[in-house]
Amino acid sequence: MPTGKVKWYDAEKGFGFLSKDEGGDVYVRADALPAGTSTLKPGARVEFGLVQGRRGDQALQVRLLDPVVSVAKAVSKSQRKKPADMVNIIEDLYGLLERVQGAYRAGRHPDAKIAGPTAKVLRALADELEL
Repeated sequence: MPTGKVKWYDAEKGFGFLSKDEGGDVYVRADALPAGTSTLKPGARVEFGLVQGRRGDQALQVRLLDPVVSVAKAVSKSQRKKPADMVNIIEDLYGLLERVQGAYRAGRHPDAKIAGPTAKVLRALADELEL
């Protein structure tokens, strides 16, 4: 089976690209991801089946070989953010979440320009809290 790394993956759109070790890119769809996996982190090592699609190589049955460790988790506890800094981050997050909530209350999904950054901040905060 070919191996490579995740070049990029967009969970909202449900597709992305892998870079094969021997060169070239491979299209990957959400239905090729392992059960229980909804996204792939750039740089994660993967193994995958390969099929020729209309537009080139397409990955099937992706398997994570050695998932990328979150940068926050790799940081030692002595390098954690100061509590005062965390207060500021959480206060900023309140504002982002209020905008997301407003969209949902209006009966629609939030705009990607709001949802994307909010998701990134939430992931970073979760990584910091897990240390």
